[in-house]
Amino acid sequence: MGLADKIHGVEDELSTTKVHKGTEYHVGLLKAKLAKLKKQASSAKSSGGGRAFDVRKSGDSRVVLIGLPSVGKSTLLTKITNAKSEIAAYAFTTLTVIPGVLEYKSARIQILDLPGILSGAAEGTGRGREVLAVARSADLVLLMLDVFQPDQALMLRKELEMMGIRLDKKHPNIVITRKSKGGTTITSTVKRTKLEDRMVIDVLNVYGIHNADVIFREDASVDDLIDVLVENRVYIPTLTVLNKIDLVNKEYLEEVSKRIGPGFIPIAADSGFNCEKVKQAIYEKLEFIRVYMRKRSGEIDYKEPLIMRSNSTVADVCDRIHRDWKKEFKYAQVWGKSAKFGGQKVGLEHKMQDEDVLTIAKK
Repeated sequence: MGLADKIHGVEDELSTTKVHKGTEYHVGLLKAKLAKLKKQASSAKSSGGGRAFDVRKSGDSRVVLIGLPSVGKSTLLTKITNAKSEIAAYAFTTLTVIPGVLEYKSARIQILDLPGILSGAAEGTGRGREVLAVARSADLVLLMLDVFQPDQALMLRKELEMMGIRLDKKHPNIVITRKSKGGTTITSTVKRTKLEDRMVIDVLNVYGIHNADVIFREDASVDDLIDVLVENRVYIPTLTVLNKIDLVNKEYLEEVSKRIGPGFIPIAADSGFNCEKVKQAIYEKLEFIRVYMRKRSGEIDYKEPLIMRSNSTVADVCDRIHRDWKKEFKYAQVWGKSAKFGGQKVGLEHKMQDEDVLTIAKK
């Protein structure tokens, strides 16, 4: 029996098993087996070659536009970046990845207009796997919906989920340390209600792990445990925009809002309505901070700040400037929100905040 047959067999069993208290354990093991088989199948497809979309990552961060064909991604890209993407009122206009650069508050953000995806994209429909593979490299996924097809948000999220992309989630706080003997020891720093020790041990066994120390630092589910074991998951925030709102009335828009929930930005890409709001939301979602470098002479470069991510340390700043700066680091001085007083001397582990001024002294 081939991998595809095994996968279909487990999927069929999962689909026909009613989930309730008595079947939770069985369903959990089926999920573990399915994730393992799909990882094996994905590795086999990757080694088999095939042309994939390849765009060099540039700028301070990467954002990908994900949506159905002809939803307006190309139009939005031309409104918020310097890109010239082909635009037409029919599906599948974009057949390659179109890059653009959004310049906002000194940040240079790479925006990729990806070909539209359809249901089944994760299984290869319409070159969907290649499209979604690019999405895995993003720092932010911008989900673009048509006001007349708002329910497609669920499909888009499902396809991304099937490619190992976890949207608006953080990596599960579970630490698994393999060892050569002694069986499996499970400890928790929080009360666990979703996962019993028996399930943990048997899921580990599915992955050939019989001796390990497992530490739970959150109340994790079996899906969280599987994600940690599979190891190829990526965790990316999202921003949702609803396009073509200029074509509907207020009552229709209110009804759509109830169906897709709060947190989206209504836009009309053709006219540019709310495109500035999209720029601001992208910047905020990426959680940038600006660090101004100060020379030993006292001159501060306010024109070109370093664009860093939230929680970046002095060490991260050193890495950003030059790979050898951390080796030559002596101390740093900080002025701004993160400093207790102006010119405070700090080490590599010091966390920077927005608009801090930094001087780095080298040995």
